[in-house]
Parts: sequence; C-alpha cells; structure tokens
Amino acid sequence: MPVIHNPILRGFNPDPSILRVGEDYYIATSTFEFHPAVRLHHSRDLVHWRTIGHALDEGFDLRGIPDSGGVWAPSLSYADGRFWLAYSIVRTMDGDDKDIDNYLVTADDIAGPWSEPVHLGSRGFDFSFFHDPDGTHWIVGVQWDQRPEHPSFSGLVVEQYLPDERRTSGSASVVYREDGLVEGPNLYRIGDWYHLLIAAGGTGWNHGITIARSRSLLGPYERDPREAVLTTRDAPGHPLQKAGHGELVQTPEGEWMLVHLASRPTLHLGERYSTLGRETCLQRVVFDDDGRLRLAGGGHHASVDVALPGDAEEVDAAPATRGWTDGFDAGALDTRRWSTLRATLPAVVADFRARPGWLRLRGGHSTASVFDQSMILTRVEEHRASFEVLLDASPRTPREAAGPIAWYDRSGWIWLQVTHDDENGRHVRVVRRDGGTTTRSAPVAVPDGPLRLRLDLEGPELRCGWSVADAEEWMPLPGAQPAWTLSDDHGPRLRFTGLFFGVRADDLDGRGWTVDLGRADLRFLPGIG
Repeated sequence: MPVIHNPILRGFNPDPSILRVGEDYYIATSTFEFHPAVRLHHSRDLVHWRTIGHALDEGFDLRGIPDSGGVWAPSLSYADGRFWLAYSIVRTMDGDDKDIDNYLVTADDIAGPWSEPVHLGSRGFDFSFFHDPDGTHWIVGVQWDQRPEHPSFSGLVVEQYLPDERRTSGSASVVYREDGLVEGPNLYRIGDWYHLLIAAGGTGWNHGITIARSRSLLGPYERDPREAVLTTRDAPGHPLQKAGHGELVQTPEGEWMLVHLASRPTLHLGERYSTLGRETCLQRVVFDDDGRLRLAGGGHHASVDVALPGDAEEVDAAPATRGWTDGFDAGALDTRRWSTLRATLPAVVADFRARPGWLRLRGGHSTASVFDQSMILTRVEEHRASFEVLLDASPRTPREAAGPIAWYDRSGWIWLQVTHDDENGRHVRVVRRDGGTTTRSAPVAVPDGPLRLRLDLEGPELRCGWSVADAEEWMPLPGAQPAWTLSDDHGPRLRFTGLFFGVRADDLDGRGWTVDLGRADLRFLPGIG
C-alpha cells in the first residue's frame, strides 16, 4: 500500500492549507518575509508532492516589513468555480501592537492569474474562508487586542463575506474563547455539526490541534473533552515536534486527512533547535462513534509513516541522497527553487545576459536592510546538507563582499565571504551574526580567479571550505560554526521561519560592484533527523 513519509514538504513550509479539486490536491504554505509569497504545492496521490509556484509573485512588494512578519497563514479554498486565497500581511509586531492587513485573491486556475486583492480588514490574523453549503461565505480568524491589561488573543470571530459587493459585512461575532493561545481556525460543516479546528498552545514545543463543534454556525461551540486531537507536547523525544496548525481534506473515497505543521529538531548540548523550521505533514483521521475527530491510528501523536488505503506500490518519498544543480543557463531565476527577500530582484541586480551561463549579481544593501538586499536563497530540507557555489568576485574594499550564506534572518546568519582589505588583499573569512553581535574569523588569502566555496551542515554545526575552480582539494576553514543558532528556538526574539542556504553580494558604497555566479550545487544527505 502507498505510504506517506512525513514531512511531505521538508524544510521551511509552515501553516499548511490543503484543498482537493477533483483528483488534484493542493497545499499553500506561509512564506513570511520571503518572496515570491504563498508557496503552492500539488499532488495526485498525497505521497508525492511538487512545488508548482506561488500565488503572490510579480509586483508583490514586502520591503520594509520586519523579520518573521510578512505573509502569514494563507488559506486556500474552492467555491463558485474559483480558487480563493486569504492571507495576512503582518507589517509591524512591536510589543502589544500588531499592524495586520488581511486580503482575498481569487483565480480560475491555481496557476493564476490571481485577482486584485480585496481588503478583509485588520482585526487580527489567520483568516480562513468557510463556504457554507447554503451558499453563503464566511471568514473565521483571530481577533487581536492591543490593550496591555487584556489577553492579546481575544477570541475567534466569524464574519460574513459578500462576494457580489467584494466586502465583509462589517459585523463579526466572537464564537470561541479560552484562556490559552488559540489561532489558525478553520470551519467545516460535516453532517449536522459545524466543526471548528483550532491550533492551541502557541507554535512552539507546546503546540497542538483541538476541535470544537456546534449545531449553529455562530455557536456556542463546545470544545472536545480531550486535551488535543494532535500534539507531541508530552513526547519531547518524538521526531515530529511542535505538531499543530492543521486543516482537513476528504479524499474521493471518503477518507479524511489532516495536514499540519511539525518540526524535526537537532540537538546541541541536550537542547532542541528546529533549524529546518516548521515543515508540513499529513495524518489519517476518522470521526468516532460520537462524531469526534481522532487520529486513525489512535492516540494523539503524529506519525512519521502513514499508510494509505489502496494497492499502489510503495515508493520511498525521502531517498537517501537527493539534490540539484543550477547552472544559471535558463535565463531567469527558478522561483520554485530560489527565493529572495521581500521583493523580486530586478534585472539590473540579477542579470542573466551580461555573461552567458552565469548569473551576475549586483551588490546591494547590508544584511541589516529591510529593503534591497542582493541575495538568492533556497530552503534547507535536511540536517545533513552540502551547498557548493562557483563564484567569480574581485572585491576592491572591505565594503564589497560576496559568497555563500546560511541565513535565518537579519539577526542570525553565517556567511563565507570573499572580500578585500589593504592588509590581507583578496581573502575569504567567515562572518557570523548572532543577535546584536558580529564575529569574524581570521582571513585566509586566496588567489585571483573563480573560487569554489562550500557550506557543510552536520546537524547543529556548519563547516566552511574553499578551493580554486579547477582543483579537487578542498581547504577547510578552521572550526565549526554554531548552526543551532539559526533557529526559532535561539534567543529571546519571536522567530517563525527556517534555515536557508544562499548567495549574497554586498556593495555598501553603492558603486555598482558585481559578482558572477556560475553554478550552485545542493545535496541533502541521510543520517540525522
């Protein structure tokens, strides 16, 4: 029988929203400050998934938004012959304050084009659509309260959407409250019950999914007497931690599946760090004799391997070694593979014509910028990974630098850079940012000409090396770097994304300095997590 091997979407792919249209399954995932926004994935069998593109691409601009802000928790649905996509843009999140805008876009085809956005208000976040069988349309979401003496999560609210007028009704009803954090709500009409699926406990180690139900759309909703339908909060050694934030989908055969996020942590000195970010998993679920949602295998822990009914041959969904090579000869950046920060890189910054077979990057702002960084990024999907690039860079000052980077956000990164100063000439060194502290390794002189530069991830550690372009021998830079710091779980800041490998170029004098990228090779290896 076919077997789902979790996670089905590996690496940073959080807040999954699942949909079936005919025989096709689609999942949308959060992208936060990364561009393009709202990643879309497709499958026909629930086992094998591929990224097919993004809903918010050309012209979509998030410059100025903070780390871990941007696009949160997209909700994908289908009604009236169209795809509907609701999403939140978190523009600020300082202390008790959050500035959030919620939008709806629609499309006749999942590949687009998507409509101009309809503003759904700024009451809170995690808005999803419920299309009632009676033909009405509703949004359900989190209501935020900025007053410091009140709980920030002030209830889940339901409001009618009027599609002919392209607006909400303006009147929302609070349908559910509890003392703890509740978010990510989704409504379903199954039989005579309205089921409200809820993410509870925050998105960290205490995360989980519960459900409440009501005979009436506007409640009152009765919470499931079980603490959680799905969680691993009571199993710190389980391979799928932080399990929560999910949605339901029904197969053509009537089976129910629950998509949810989870993390595979790595260990450093006995502590857990989810460097890969929050990933997407699938579980089989059933409704028991009392009509309550339960995992098909019993209990409340997520399963790594999930057997599906059917006679199809089992295929390993996570081969031992996998990866890809990009020779940058396609004439454009493959955005199914590569992301940028906050906005598209214009052709003058990412130039495929200046040197055929190479990508010419024009240097941009520093790593601290929320505007115009010159960097391409790809998700790290396993705890053992190797990333190698061929780079041709001739920096002239310390304010010109380029090279491969392990990136989490503006306050967490490890960069193997080629740069120049009067004392050392052209050299490589490792520069690391951890919160407000920047450290630099000793410089290593390198000859003129193209270089091969490499990052090797081994669980909580990262190692760096270099070689001249036509040599087989690698020259390692001394010491291991703390990759475990590049995770949600390090430091006091709210962090919601995951680890990327990438290549960046800085030109802090803004003189138009460029670097040429001839190849990028990414390999994921078995062995950890």
